[in-house]
Amino acid sequence: MARAAPLLTMLATLLTAAAAGGDAPPGKIAVIGAGIGGSAVAHFLQQHFGPRVQIVVYEKGAVGGRLATISVNKQNYESGAASFHSLSLHMQDFVKLLGLRQRREVVGRSAIFGGEHFVLEETDWYLLNLFRLWWHYGISFLRLQMWVEEVMEKFMRIYKYQAHGYAFSGVEELLNSLGETTFVNMTQRSVAESLLQVGVTQRFIDDVVSAVLRANYGQSASMPAFAEGKALYQVGYESDKGNSSDFYDIVVVATPLHLDNSSHNLTFEGFTPPIDDIQGSFQPTVVSLVHGYLNSSYFGFPDPKLFPFANILTTDFPSFFCTLDNICPVNISASFRRKQPQEAAVWRVQSPKPLFRTELKTLFRSYYSVQTAEWQAHPLYGSRRSLPKFALHDQLFYLNALEWAASSVEMMAVAAKNVALLAYNRWYQDLDKIDQKDLIHKVKTEL
Repeated sequence: MARAAPLLTMLATLLTAAAAGGDAPPGKIAVIGAGIGGSAVAHFLQQHFGPRVQIVVYEKGAVGGRLATISVNKQNYESGAASFHSLSLHMQDFVKLLGLRQRREVVGRSAIFGGEHFVLEETDWYLLNLFRLWWHYGISFLRLQMWVEEVMEKFMRIYKYQAHGYAFSGVEELLNSLGETTFVNMTQRSVAESLLQVGVTQRFIDDVVSAVLRANYGQSASMPAFAEGKALYQVGYESDKGNSSDFYDIVVVATPLHLDNSSHNLTFEGFTPPIDDIQGSFQPTVVSLVHGYLNSSYFGFPDPKLFPFANILTTDFPSFFCTLDNICPVNISASFRRKQPQEAAVWRVQSPKPLFRTELKTLFRSYYSVQTAEWQAHPLYGSRRSLPKFALHDQLFYLNALEWAASSVEMMAVAAKNVALLAYNRWYQDLDKIDQKDLIHKVKTEL
């Protein structure tokens, strides 16, 4: 794979390419963006089209996108996506493929801060934690767990579909295949509305669900619940040698398209009808790695030695930060121990905007250094009226369309696999593998 400086202008010239017809494989494929989505789709495209197809990846920054680290005192700490679920099957496959190993877990207690006091505190005893949840919220946590399990059971169907080579041209088509109207409806109503419908109490939503959503998306429970002839495409870009361009049979856009697109400067020209209505607003997230002494008094613990928590989530208040974590380095030894509250440690603060000095002094008694990373991390759910398409043109695809249903590293890998299959099936005109209805029954009969 070759890499170049970013294309910051895309021109499409609709030229019929007779040589690209029949069973001939595509000559060149462009992938714009080398985050987890772009890296994954390059892998899947090579997997499906074979090793002879040339894939060129355009990236203006570092490969990996939000899978990034920051160095503090010669140790690397996660500044972006830090973990993924055991049911994230594509990411689990990548871990095996790359020969990576899982990091040893360093146990730390969590709590949810409501602006004036902790609304929920974790203990070292599992049964006591369950009792506290029941005492405060009744069986809401059980109703939430049942709802999540039902959603996950339906979502896991996507791996079976992809294993059989099926793809979807749009996000709505993909979601409909997983649970008929279930998932599409979840994108049209808030998390709070969905949970209230299954019997979860408003208090549990305000205290617990909102804190989890702020930690993961920087947003509240009001966000949606889930969360023939071929053309050549001319891609123009800037490199150290100046402006240049090249032609590709297939192009995959694997970077978010913001309404404020100054960071990408990516445009689509020459298409009939024009390509529009694919941009949206994104929720900025600032990650600050602060090496210093926590101000435990702010959380109601005047003596720092008595502060028991390593992870602090917040409800909608206070508004200036979402989470605060006493984090461990990426590579830790067997003898590693987490810093005690009274010691200087590296804390990761996630906030909707850069922290002012007064806000840092609120959270920390003193600090040695502050390093930040700012991401347009997740779509601002509710800022679009409809779900975007993966297929923007015959062989032009928008991988990040799936972010408008839900956003995570695994969702980007799912989108990457879908786009690779969609490009493959379209190229070889295997239309029976695209946007098929009632797939769950088709896959069962194939088995």
